[in-house]
Amino acid sequence: MLSRDISALFFNGLGSLERPQSSGSWKMLLLLVLQAAWALGGGQVRYSVPEEAKAGTVVGRLAQDLGLEAGEPEARRLRLAAQGRRASVEVSGASGALVVSSRLDREELCGKSAPCALRLEVLVERPLRVFHVELEVTDINDNAPLFPAARKNLSIAESSLPGSRFPLEGASDADIGANAQLSYTLSPSEYFRIEEENSSSRSKSLFLVLGKPLDRETVPVHRLVLTASDGGRPPLTGRMELVISVLDANDNAPQFNQSVYSVLLPEDAAEGTLVAQVNAMDPDEGINREVIYEIDTFVPPLASDVFSIDGNSGEIRLTGALDFETATFYDLHVKAKDRGTPPLSGHCKVVVEVVDVNDNAPEVWVTSLSVPVPEDAAVGTVVALLSVSDRDSGANGRVRCAVWPAAPFGLVATFAGSYSLVLREALDRERVPEYEVEVRAEDGGAPPLRASRGVRVPVSDVNDNAPAFAQAVYTVLARENNAAGAELARLWARDPDEAGNGRVSYSVAEGGVGGAAVGAGWRPASSYVSVDAESGRLWALQPLDYEELQVLQFEVRAVDAGEPPLCGNATVQLFVVDENDNAPALLPPAGGGPGPGSAGEAASGPGSGALWAWAAWGAPAGQVVAKIRAVDADSGYNAWLRYELWEPRGKGPFRVGLYSGEVSTARALEEADGPRQRLVIVVRDHGEPSRSATATLSVSLVEGAEAALAAAGSSSSSSSSSSGAGLRPGAGAEGGAAAAAATATATTNVWLVVAICAVSSLFLLAVVLYGASRWAPRAAVLSGPGPATLVCASEVGSWSYSQRQSRSLCVADGAGKSDLMVFSPNFPPPPGPAAKETQPEPPALLDTKYITEYGALFSDLKAVGEREQFFVCPVSPEIADNVNACLQEEAKA
Repeated sequence: MLSRDISALFFNGLGSLERPQSSGSWKMLLLLVLQAAWALGGGQVRYSVPEEAKAGTVVGRLAQDLGLEAGEPEARRLRLAAQGRRASVEVSGASGALVVSSRLDREELCGKSAPCALRLEVLVERPLRVFHVELEVTDINDNAPLFPAARKNLSIAESSLPGSRFPLEGASDADIGANAQLSYTLSPSEYFRIEEENSSSRSKSLFLVLGKPLDRETVPVHRLVLTASDGGRPPLTGRMELVISVLDANDNAPQFNQSVYSVLLPEDAAEGTLVAQVNAMDPDEGINREVIYEIDTFVPPLASDVFSIDGNSGEIRLTGALDFETATFYDLHVKAKDRGTPPLSGHCKVVVEVVDVNDNAPEVWVTSLSVPVPEDAAVGTVVALLSVSDRDSGANGRVRCAVWPAAPFGLVATFAGSYSLVLREALDRERVPEYEVEVRAEDGGAPPLRASRGVRVPVSDVNDNAPAFAQAVYTVLARENNAAGAELARLWARDPDEAGNGRVSYSVAEGGVGGAAVGAGWRPASSYVSVDAESGRLWALQPLDYEELQVLQFEVRAVDAGEPPLCGNATVQLFVVDENDNAPALLPPAGGGPGPGSAGEAASGPGSGALWAWAAWGAPAGQVVAKIRAVDADSGYNAWLRYELWEPRGKGPFRVGLYSGEVSTARALEEADGPRQRLVIVVRDHGEPSRSATATLSVSLVEGAEAALAAAGSSSSSSSSSSGAGLRPGAGAEGGAAAAAATATATTNVWLVVAICAVSSLFLLAVVLYGASRWAPRAAVLSGPGPATLVCASEVGSWSYSQRQSRSLCVADGAGKSDLMVFSPNFPPPPGPAAKETQPEPPALLDTKYITEYGALFSDLKAVGEREQFFVCPVSPEIADNVNACLQEEAKA
């Protein structure tokens, strides 16, 4: 015991002692103390150290306590013997002190045992000795009270009585002594308190005591904190949470959160739609709060087929179709019942108001229809009565109506839901014979619904249209000598009316032609042509003769069968196309007697003639001896004549102009040519087939003076003889020549000079005329009588001849030959209608490209002295458009 005190004094108070001034005295004192302690302790050293001392803390001066000198612990290797468990102390080699090497935990080393002593063995070598050292670890308050769990769950019935005790498990403290003495406190609560009960057992009993009745619906769970404090300085505490759940009792009925549920439901809601979810709360719990829902009452009763409720969730769903037009609201009485014993229940009401949806389209009915409507009906005429309705309500049931198309009908509202379909514009059956009128109705819903009703309104015909021809003027070409009854054209007049109002009949209006030929009077057009009353075909009643009739103009009338009948007119211009049905006819000489430059007629006939003329020996080449004159009653190519020298063939002294008919010397006349030349000249036209006439010309060759006297005699005799008869060929000609010779012999001296002058004058005149005809300006030639001048040539090689005061006619491609431009000769044209522009023909007529001018075409082709010949401008179909160009070229020339 003394050694323990001394040791304690050594370890605890050694540092507090003042060391004396002399180190030797201090060492002496320490040695005496250790020896005394050693002697008292029987050789065992005891130390004391508090737990949780820091590493390096000196527990005691072990070397000194064992009586070792300085330096001896290291030399003798002072150390602790190996222990079975990890030692928390060790011996310092240099100083020989016992120091803490690791954490000392008394609770870990000794648990609840007291005191806590560790036994150590210390070894010293040279010589080997064993010392026993006892180390006591003292307790400090380093452990707080600890409950078995941080949370303690308790369940207490709601029906428990006040004062009821509920045992609790206390806390534990690893420390010992006062550090392990525990006290308990409970967080403030009006319902619970904590009590401790002392018993003979080592631990105290702990109870939770109920202070007042519990109400689970008010406070279902109580959360308290139980605190344990130990007796240490300062004290340490431990806490445990008490979670007290109040067990329910069925003392509350279910209650709905609303007494009345108001629901707006559109009528187009689909089956299965959630109408409402009622919710009843039962403050109880467990089976006491499980609620079952059901619908007690349906108002109206048919709602039982429309609504249903889920007993567990309280969801009311739609099981049938809603119809606002059938029922606008429903009352559902709902009951909620819990599963407690006995069960308690609560009630509420669900009011479902059906919201109208625009699910009904407008309906349109035609209550009255007055058709057909005459096309002359007055504006404002009522055509139909309509009725419009919509089963929806409010804006969904308000209907707007319109008619389409907007014209010519309109809608007039008479009263609610009734309309009249009236005429707003004048009708025209020919333009629109029938109307499909659509009455469209649209309600005011969103989106709006539409409906329509078609009304068929036929328009009845009124005879308000006269027959109208496709053309005001029809130009028809008819060939000469056509067969009687031949179809000339087909006319057609359109009448847009129907039935009898559109049935057209045709007739030729009174009209005709006069002065078409010499000696012809006025003749009605109906004597030439006729029109079929039904088909409009134009027929020829008789063969047409171009020489008698060139143009026939008349009117065709078209009359419908309406009441009153209406009519229309069209002008028909019938042009007769010439055929080559007339042969050329020879004309008498222009002067009426024989002589140079003219031919006397010895014989005449329809196709041939015998003529005679004089020519002077020595006449130069190109001198005109005679001129053959012929005419053809036809026109165009058929009247275009050409002259050919038939006999003598070969190189004779004479030649004939191809188109002029002038017989002229081909070379100078010689005595070898004989006293007389007989020329056979053929006159042909250009028709197909060609027609011809033959003229025989006897030319007597005389001296120049005799020729002049013969010419003078023939000029004087022509005044007394209109026939211009000459000598017959043969004897008559020879007798004339002998008489002339005798006369010349008797008066040679007198007339020699005259003959020479006359021959020279004639030669000079011939040269001048020949030169003038060759080189004179064309305008001068065209201004007076004489042969025509070449103006232009077409692209196909045909020649064009033109003269002033021309008339033109272009025949279609189907005429069978090249087109012609027909011109009158150099004389004023016979009176006739002014030129007109014609219009193109419909396909039913003979196609005509151009009619540039028409008029009286050669009213008298047989009048002698009023023309010399026809002049034509052939124009091929390919260049018909260039006719004007041809005429312009002629004008420029």
